[in-house]
Amino acid sequence: MFNIWNNLSLRARLLLPMAAMVVGALLLGGLAVRTVSPEQFENENADSARSARLVANALNAALAAAGEPQQILDAFAGGLGSDEAIAFVPAGSRPHRTGTLPPHGSIPAWFATLVQVPQFGSASPIRIGTAHVGDIVFVPDLSADLFEKWLGFLVIVASSSALMLLAALTAYFTTGTALRPLEQLGAGLTRMQDGNYDAIIPQAGPPEIRKSCAEANQLAATLKRLSQDNRDLLRKIVAVQDDERRELARELHDEMGPLLFAIRANATALFEAGAEGPPEPGSPAHGVLSAAEALQRVNRRVLEGLSPLYIAELGLLESVQALLRDARSQAPGLRLSSRLDPRLDGLDGLMSQTAYRFVQEGVTNVLRHARATTMEISTAFEAGQVRIEITDDGVGLPEDKPFGRGLTGMHERVRALDGTLELVREQRQTVVRCRLPLDQHTKD
Repeated sequence: MFNIWNNLSLRARLLLPMAAMVVGALLLGGLAVRTVSPEQFENENADSARSARLVANALNAALAAAGEPQQILDAFAGGLGSDEAIAFVPAGSRPHRTGTLPPHGSIPAWFATLVQVPQFGSASPIRIGTAHVGDIVFVPDLSADLFEKWLGFLVIVASSSALMLLAALTAYFTTGTALRPLEQLGAGLTRMQDGNYDAIIPQAGPPEIRKSCAEANQLAATLKRLSQDNRDLLRKIVAVQDDERRELARELHDEMGPLLFAIRANATALFEAGAEGPPEPGSPAHGVLSAAEALQRVNRRVLEGLSPLYIAELGLLESVQALLRDARSQAPGLRLSSRLDPRLDGLDGLMSQTAYRFVQEGVTNVLRHARATTMEISTAFEAGQVRIEITDDGVGLPEDKPFGRGLTGMHERVRALDGTLELVREQRQTVVRCRLPLDQHTKD
């Protein structure tokens, strides 16, 4: 029952108690009528019953003093008639009325039953001498009184129902004027939860709700400022990290590369000075040359991971194509297709680095974990942003941890540029989608 009440709307919570109050008012009114009416009937007819007794006493006195009592009795009985509440009933005859008359035709039977109209009357004996000749009978007609109470009951019910209806309509429209601003406030808070802080919540409704809307707008402005500060900080962190990686890559390239080349060249020269032909597998000279070649490959891989040095020279488009060629060589059985927009070369340094890193991380994940047979990379410029998608038909990422370390770091880079990163499963394919806004991130 409590759960049902919690699921009711505000209007229903207001209208249901009012409906219960109307029903309660009807029940209480009926109970009051049932309790008070019998006593009222008796009080209203007490004088008439007393008059009937006085008439009987006076008639008995007149008959006792009269010389022709029977003639006087006949004249009295004829003068009363048969339709009055007070009547003369001769001895041995049945009274012309034994109770109240039937209720008025417009009064429903349930109301007469509810009121419990009492069946009361009185009979005073009339005597001539010692002989009982009849009775003065008082049997009141309560139809008029019953009709009067029915009208009173209708007035009470109608007035209370009208007041309750007016109160219900007032509550309905009042809650409507309050609920609309509350709905707008809720929609504004939902937009803020989604990261949209620009839409202003209208300040309407009662003062309390207007104040809440104003405070929510102030909160949105504060969150917008903090979000912008956070993105600026992330952008600076990403830029610093890229600079450090670039510097480290440059030092490895400038220092480690020549040293490895020198080791390899000197090992080759030493072997050629004392032997003829290439070194045999398993020999010390072959081991030194193999280690030097392995170090060179590791050095190139580390350099590529730290910073793609050739983006500035080749451009983003050619760099991504080189990355895809390398992926094809690593996975010959993978059907890899691409749809790359030539305008990628127009992105600035930070945007270009982020786009390349996104493609690199996505391709690496597919090669290592997806067990896919097909992969497609597509880019498009639309609605003031660049969209990059990587789609594969592999097993997808685990539901409990869809974002690994690489994609988590990628997500931070994308956020630093006010972009969005999403991972979805569509038509049995895994789609990693990145959107980056183009504002102030294109070359002049």
